[in-house]
Amino acid sequence: MKEPLTEELLCELLESPSPEQFTSTHNLQAPTLSEYLQWLLANHGLVRSKVIREAGLNEAFGWQIFKGERGCGRDKALALAFAMNLDLRETNRLLQAAGQSALYCKDRRDAIIIFCIEKGLTLRRADEELYRFGEQTICQ
Repeated sequence: MKEPLTEELLCELLESPSPEQFTSTHNLQAPTLSEYLQWLLANHGLVRSKVIREAGLNEAFGWQIFKGERGCGRDKALALAFAMNLDLRETNRLLQAAGQSALYCKDRRDAIIIFCIEKGLTLRRADEELYRFGEQTICQ
């Protein structure tokens, strides 16, 4: 699932004589949430049941997300990201695959979450930081 950088694709698009030529040379189909989660499991050597448990999700609901039978909201996606110990880029891609907005550093709550991701904090520690700052926790 190695992808070219967005900036590289944008430069190539702007240099193309037509959108058809650009789109015909690139597979611009974004992975589904289920596909991306499966890739992350394989890439990070993780076990689905352990990730679901560490994310604090109901087991049946978690399995449905991984199988593509259900989607998830932003906080559930963030809980999965912390449970999988994803970096910021992977977390934002997971949010995008879930149909949610990326983390935005100008938003106070998002800034705290970004900080926690970058420091490699656990979901529990991230929730403690959010609570300390009076922000809504991820696991409500």
